[in-house]
Amino acid sequence: MAEENKHPKVLAKQAKEVRLPTSAYGLALSDDDNLCHVTGMDGGVHEVEIQSGKTKRIGGHDSYAASLERLPGSQTLISAGYDGRILWHDLAKREVVRDIKAHDFWSWQMKVSADGTRLASVTGRYACGGYKYEPAPEVEPSVRVYDTATGEHLAKFPHIPPVQSLAFSPDNRFLAAGNLMGEIRVWDLAKRKQVAKWTTGSFTGWGIIKGHYYTGGIFDMRFSDDSNELLVCGMGSTRDPAAGNGKQLWQRFDWRAIPAKKLDETHSGEHGAGLMETLDQHPSGEYFVMAGRLFKGNWNVAFFDSNSGKLLHSLDSGMRCTKARFNAAGNKLFIAGTVSQGNDKKKIKQFGRLKVFNLS
Repeated sequence: MAEENKHPKVLAKQAKEVRLPTSAYGLALSDDDNLCHVTGMDGGVHEVEIQSGKTKRIGGHDSYAASLERLPGSQTLISAGYDGRILWHDLAKREVVRDIKAHDFWSWQMKVSADGTRLASVTGRYACGGYKYEPAPEVEPSVRVYDTATGEHLAKFPHIPPVQSLAFSPDNRFLAAGNLMGEIRVWDLAKRKQVAKWTTGSFTGWGIIKGHYYTGGIFDMRFSDDSNELLVCGMGSTRDPAAGNGKQLWQRFDWRAIPAKKLDETHSGEHGAGLMETLDQHPSGEYFVMAGRLFKGNWNVAFFDSNSGKLLHSLDSGMRCTKARFNAAGNKLFIAGTVSQGNDKKKIKQFGRLKVFNLS
């Protein structure tokens, strides 16, 4: 059972743990809290029955399956993987109904717009571009946008690779993407025009202990409900980025300001060390959750007040968290991730995890 710290405004208690056949990366919820889908290291798209713990593979990729989204009000799942492909899965037919080669390299992250009409995927390889080890220019478009109904390619946007995270604004007007170097760009989708660009150096680490390279970056992001602010997360810079021992960090920006203005970030004394990989906003809009992997400290899942940024509640989930999502009712939090296989990989066959927390 996860270690918990009480707060009067929000409390999360673990209610269920499901063992998965592989490390889980993507997570899509359904209208039924007993049924969800995950993607993972084995490339599979797996259907999961929460109560029984039964899993069934219904499709998959040729490499790691990084992202999974469910089209609103439909029986269609869309997944994206390190094979650069985007797949449409018909849940009723249990088959892939569309397969698009979106990238020559990995899809780091894929998301669907709030209205379900568009999806975007980001890519890019970190290759040394000069004596300062800065990333080389992109060799393919770093950001691509598609029509979810037809698979039509709608737009491509440039960025500096690797681009690791993205977000659609709730009003479906804007798309943001963040890269390894902490550079964030925002585009107007109707005009297909870049409308904002800035860099936060807080999430990028320069390795000097185990090698000379950049690592880290912005791992997840989301717009505020009014689409005027952008929340991002990752890991505060460290001289040994491979250790994952940087500050557990989120930052919030007024992206419409010129230049973009940082409004808030993880408060002093309210964090430990680790890489934060996922964000989600509670349906009430009152608070958000950030989760990831823990290096040192008391928590790797924490809830923060949306207005003040104050830490409300935290816990150690006992696993690496790769995707956290609230259900529509707002009374449960689903977290997908993985536990260590240790040295005996034959002994630990089901090292993926899905944990469900009741919220009050």
